[in-house]
Amino acid sequence: MPDSIAWPAILADLLAAESEIAFHETFVTHLAALSQVDGAAVVRSEPPRSVVTASAGLAASIAPMELASDALDGLQIKQAGGWTAVPLRVASDASLPPTVLMIRGTAPVDWSCEATGLAAACLLARRSRRDRHHAERLSTLLEITQEWAQTDNLETLLHRMAEKAIRLFDADRATIFLWDRASKTLVGRPALGMENNELTVPDDAGVVGRVVQSGEPERVDKTDDRTAIHSDVDKQTGYQTETILCVPLIGPDGKRLGAFELLNKRTGRFTLEDETGLMELATYAAVALASTQQWEELLQRQQRLLREVTGNVPMIGACPSMEALRSTLAKVADTDLAVLILGENGTGKEVVAQSLHFNSRRSAEPLVAVNCAALTETLLESELFGHEKGSFTGANETRAGKFELASGGTIFLDEIGDMSLGGQAKLLRVLEQKTIVRVGGSETITTDVRVVAATNQDLVALVRERKFREDLYFRLNVMTLELPPLRERGDDILTLAEHFLRDMCLKQGRKPPTITAAAKKRLVAHCWPGNVRELRNLMERVAYLVSGQKIDADDLAFTLSPGTTKGSSLDAELPLQQATQDFQVEYIQKTIEQVRGNVTEAAKLLGMHRSNLYRKMRSLGMESNEQ
Repeated sequence: MPDSIAWPAILADLLAAESEIAFHETFVTHLAALSQVDGAAVVRSEPPRSVVTASAGLAASIAPMELASDALDGLQIKQAGGWTAVPLRVASDASLPPTVLMIRGTAPVDWSCEATGLAAACLLARRSRRDRHHAERLSTLLEITQEWAQTDNLETLLHRMAEKAIRLFDADRATIFLWDRASKTLVGRPALGMENNELTVPDDAGVVGRVVQSGEPERVDKTDDRTAIHSDVDKQTGYQTETILCVPLIGPDGKRLGAFELLNKRTGRFTLEDETGLMELATYAAVALASTQQWEELLQRQQRLLREVTGNVPMIGACPSMEALRSTLAKVADTDLAVLILGENGTGKEVVAQSLHFNSRRSAEPLVAVNCAALTETLLESELFGHEKGSFTGANETRAGKFELASGGTIFLDEIGDMSLGGQAKLLRVLEQKTIVRVGGSETITTDVRVVAATNQDLVALVRERKFREDLYFRLNVMTLELPPLRERGDDILTLAEHFLRDMCLKQGRKPPTITAAAKKRLVAHCWPGNVRELRNLMERVAYLVSGQKIDADDLAFTLSPGTTKGSSLDAELPLQQATQDFQVEYIQKTIEQVRGNVTEAAKLLGMHRSNLYRKMRSLGMESNEQ
């Protein structure tokens, strides 16, 4: 056995050690091989106790820890019972944890040279490891940033980040937490052992909560206070968390996006070096995340808009008329049949037109809406069919018309009943010939469009009055879809109200309040002259104005429809009999106006048979126009 350490021979082994513990193990193995040494150990201070990090030639448990503590406290060599405790000191590196070399020998020897050599070698090895790890981190960062640049999927990106961090920092698990500020939660992925591989915790819970709130990194070791750990997760999964390293994810704009957390370092504990490295990785990760989140938000917004325009949300309802409407829509959507949509204002005619388009084979092509009521006779031809440059005053450039823009898709002619007779004649020609000619042009342009028209007027009556062309009516009326007014949809009123309220509150990041029984009763009792549009507007007002957790009847401030007054126009000085008669006349008139002159519907609202209503109107001296 050799009598002294051959430093040149073992230095290469020491510098090649992958960790400080491996370094200690290599050294004590060489030290225990000396003739005057029975065994050796390295003891490191990890308050509130000291631990044996490496031993050779003897069991680690027999090392006298009190002697080691004395040497560390006085920073002097201590000897007792055949043991020598030599503190390792390197003045140039205060980051080295307090460490003592413990040697058990057969003869008293001055081990200060070996201790000094070990401390110097430890410093060299630490710097060598630091340089190797830094180079490895830079190489890994280059590798993963190239990978991250190739994905625009947030889920894939999070998994790749976690996998790389586990390998780079020798951790057992890694989780990236994204901060949902609206719901005050942290959503972690990947989260092994959790449902859907996802973990949701309050944004102030445990280590990760403190890091997100403070923006400062944090490390937890085995000997630290266990209350610092959010133990509920361990209880759910059965996993035992012992060491933690968590750093904030801070975007390029300085906004905290969440946190990057590592669990259970496989050898030893997470070091300051690990913390610095993970912070460096988190900086790149935050940039990639911010970019990917922006991409996903744009994609989700586009998908949400597409879902909305398909009419899925406004088509909510289970009343028989809505079920029948959905059934018919499913049959005719993927055809080229012309469809005429009838219904009062606010019932959702445009939404039905959108549903027809986006559930058809034309969904990838344009849907062009035209408000026929807004087209004057002079502008109609230019708007619908386009014009050539210089064809009239103000035509400074050639412009395609609505039919040309909608080619391959669908054109929605809203308020078709308000189109002028001259415009109707031009529209009919295009529908029959399927060609257009721009104003001021001579070229015939073929159009391939599906026509969907809508009106709130009685087209049959307009045809009888010669205000709407009969041939155009039959051209448009291949298939008719009639939308029921909201007042006839029963419990759909409550279903829609709760849906709109939930949607509005979600945009505000708040929990939707509960609609009380009294408020529900009032909603159902309201006549809804503005239909679904009025209900949606009401729920939007309520969502912003009611801050409590309940919506009561008094919170429902209905908007008065045009022509409705807050009070009665009756003269307070009239005799009771005359006032009663005048009230009945006014009430019946308003009810008939509310249903646009449909006496049958008015009778239903008044709780009377149609014949009894006519009889009552005659007795009151009202014009009944009974047919």
